[in-house]
Amino acid sequence: MVGTLAIDLGSTTTVVAFQPPGGQPGLVALPPYSLDEPPVVPSLVWMAAPDSPRPLLGRQVLEAGLVLSSGPELHRDFKRRIGLNPPAPAGLPLSPEAAAALLLQHIWRSLPAGLEPSRLVLTAPVEGYRNYRSWLVEACRDLEVAELALVDEPTAAAIGAGLPAGSTVLVVDVGGGTIDLSLVRLEGGEGRAMPIAQLLRFAGRDLHNSRQALRCAQVIGKAGVAIGGRDIDRWIAQSLCPPAAGASWDTPALLDAAEQLKCRLSESDEARVIVAPPGRQPLEWRLTRRELDALLQERGLLAELDALLEQVLAAGRRAGIGLTHIAAVLPVGGGSRLGAIRAWLESRCSGVAIRAQRPVEAVALGALALTPGVQVRDVLSHGVSLRCWEQRSGRHHWHPLFMAGQSWPTDQPLELVLACSRDGQTALELVLGEPRAEERREVVFEAGLPVLRQRQAGSAGVEPWPCQPRPLELVPPGCRGQDRLQLAFGIDGRGRLMLAVTDLLTGERSEPRDLGAVR
Repeated sequence: MVGTLAIDLGSTTTVVAFQPPGGQPGLVALPPYSLDEPPVVPSLVWMAAPDSPRPLLGRQVLEAGLVLSSGPELHRDFKRRIGLNPPAPAGLPLSPEAAAALLLQHIWRSLPAGLEPSRLVLTAPVEGYRNYRSWLVEACRDLEVAELALVDEPTAAAIGAGLPAGSTVLVVDVGGGTIDLSLVRLEGGEGRAMPIAQLLRFAGRDLHNSRQALRCAQVIGKAGVAIGGRDIDRWIAQSLCPPAAGASWDTPALLDAAEQLKCRLSESDEARVIVAPPGRQPLEWRLTRRELDALLQERGLLAELDALLEQVLAAGRRAGIGLTHIAAVLPVGGGSRLGAIRAWLESRCSGVAIRAQRPVEAVALGALALTPGVQVRDVLSHGVSLRCWEQRSGRHHWHPLFMAGQSWPTDQPLELVLACSRDGQTALELVLGEPRAEERREVVFEAGLPVLRQRQAGSAGVEPWPCQPRPLELVPPGCRGQDRLQLAFGIDGRGRLMLAVTDLLTGERSEPRDLGAVR
């Protein structure tokens, strides 16, 4: 059976879905790795040694009773560490990238007999999207599939909501390792034709001439933080662990007990669980929904959600979209079922419909809709600036080329004209930089516990790129004050900054050159 396969690699759960042409989408059972109901794969890898011939994955780790292990052989929460710099600590059998790649490859090999995907759609988080995308392409290089596509998770969730063309949706993705908010618009509607399709491709096949029906999603604004459901488990365990000398709350057994409490509180007002702290007698943990809400308030999670929401809504206002223009709020991820998150959504998004159906499967099922006829437009999180010499003030300044919130790929080039600053000048230097945010929050770890801290606001600076493009040669040399080069900047479908140069003196025009990735 041919069709489209979607894999949503999550911090705690990986969801695999399939849709045949013209058929209905559904989750794929993958014995022996997936659970029974729903048939999802726990994001767990057990590897005794780097050359171990038979690693255990997903459900196998649970059935072997190894999920409570505190040894380095158990790999979990690896998604959030993919592409980070510095890398994960040495001494582990597998790096986070290798553990995730191993899970993806075994999922592919365990597909049911007769299931032959012609297209594989993968999802990536908003934070660290570029590094994650690079890793994902490499991890799937050996998979035998004709078409390989990628979409960020909020976009997939919005498409899967089934809203009519032209609708705007706020996606709130509370995963195991990250929280992402995105304002996404489904374009078209009101008699307007859909845009020309452009699908993210990584298998080398050009799909621009696809004749399939078009659906297009555009990310208007997005914000995220590296805090998720697993961190909430840590907060719960730390708050409930007995304060005995030498007692540790950061153990797999206690974290799993905390997760059980958290999940049960999604359905009831009070939850209890029996735990056995290391070296102590078993005892009962009890937690109410009100106490959990207070804990999340104390740890600053709700304040951080407020800041993320304001950042996304501000991007919407710049695009002429207010809260009243949002057709629906789409909570996805297991953490979105928490009472505090639901209450926060209802309070901050009053009057907007909240569609909370199937939050765990929403991203994978939405990714199935990403056919070659979809145009996926993303937005920059940081932007890029060019350092220029200002003749009047006699100093350099940073001229913004593309700012945070700029959608890409760009439709029209940004053109600048550069003049020579001295007679006989033989080259014009290109110095590119990334604007730093004036104010942002960061996640720091204190005694192994994630804590949200806010950096002090100040004048925004620009961080020069570590690798700068080579200077633009002038043949013949230029004269002071003479307009010499016309620069045409653009961002292509891979998120790369492209530059075409026209020499205004000779009329010579260069082919576009790749200057590097823009974030």
